[in-house]
Amino acid sequence: MFKHLFVPVDGSELSIRAMESSIALATSLGATITGFVVESDIPLSAVSASPTTFVKQIEAHEARTEAHAHALLTTFAERAKAAGVAFQSEYRRSDQTDAVIAEVADIVQADLIVMVTHGRGVFGEMLFGSHTKNVMSRTKLPLLVLH
Repeated sequence: MFKHLFVPVDGSELSIRAMESSIALATSLGATITGFVVESDIPLSAVSASPTTFVKQIEAHEARTEAHAHALLTTFAERAKAAGVAFQSEYRRSDQTDAVIAEVADIVQADLIVMVTHGRGVFGEMLFGSHTKNVMSRTKLPLLVLH
């Protein structure tokens, strides 16, 4: 039924759980995995008014976030390979995390999105929001939510 899992990760302890669970699921289903990382753009409040400093700050931020994404996806790829699961990766930079997750899942033609949630409850959602809930409202794909 599900042959292509799309798994967004961010390097948190919960996303490590998403890696492990999606690899186990892919193994049992004979599915492939696309691991995905979204890195945020540099916040404007952190940017200098000096054009020279501004460019350096952006370049440093982009290098740092790209290195983080690459390391995370390499770890995911190594774990998938060790389990005999076919793996590909995607990386994007955006402040529209939820929209980009839904968009890229469609682009790679995944048939299931696997995400983790912090399960913060109503008050926590009001303070921090919920990427999982927002992705659910933006996609037509089934969503497996792990806690």
